[in-house]
Amino acid sequence: MKTDILSFEHVTFTYNRESAPALEDVSFSVQDGEWIAIVGHNGSGKSTGAKLMSGLLFPQEGRVSVLGDELTEQNLWDKRSKMGMVFQNPDNQFVGATVQDDVAFALENNGVPHNEMVERVQGALQKVGMADYLNHEPHHLSGGQKQRVAIAGALALRPRLLILDEATSMLDPRGRAEVIQTIQELRTDSRLTVLSITHDLEEALLADRILVLNKGRKYKEGTPDEVFSAGSRLEEMGLDLPFAMRMSRLISREGIPLPGEPMSEQELIEALWKLNFSK
Repeated sequence: MKTDILSFEHVTFTYNRESAPALEDVSFSVQDGEWIAIVGHNGSGKSTGAKLMSGLLFPQEGRVSVLGDELTEQNLWDKRSKMGMVFQNPDNQFVGATVQDDVAFALENNGVPHNEMVERVQGALQKVGMADYLNHEPHHLSGGQKQRVAIAGALALRPRLLILDEATSMLDPRGRAEVIQTIQELRTDSRLTVLSITHDLEEALLADRILVLNKGRKYKEGTPDEVFSAGSRLEEMGLDLPFAMRMSRLISREGIPLPGEPMSEQELIEALWKLNFSK
């Protein structure tokens, strides 16, 4: 039986009395080994959710739990040590002169012995495909490479949960693809639990489950198939559907019916191939 790594139970948070709640009565859970994507437009409550799950904020109502225990000021640092965080701008995370110095920084702060630290740094960089950049200066790397180093820094702590907070939003398509491929490989190799907070539905398509936030409330939760069945409503909420879904709808409007509703580019290619083959 899988256990919950993270859970929100009827969580509400308001920044001030005059404004509407940033999050209102939100409940969800992340199970061991899952990839959960939290999506929503700007102002939907995603950033507030990230701050609540990392203990930067505490709910005014409800409960946030990490590894079965309610997150409190007393256990905050212990619980944070079980979570790896990767943020939007990797440049804001770099503190070391070289890649290996940067990955080792949090380990040094946690008092990890030198020999073990060297092993963890090398192992983490190997996992994200950056072992050859050990002595490079982080600021000379590409955007995708920087984020992979940031992920290595999180992995070196050996977290139970990796949280990606808009980690691909500032990257070009190549850098975004590099980071997403890295996450997929990590999950295949180690069953890492991943929670990605994003507005990119192409990225969310790869998750096991998707949670859609709208105006601070949970609008929909389910598998990608279940969530994207509300396609037009998601567009009304300011979210862009995956390219394959947009393209298949344009093709259908031209009077060319496709079998099913492809969500990925591969599914779209297969649908077009079947259509052509059937003629």
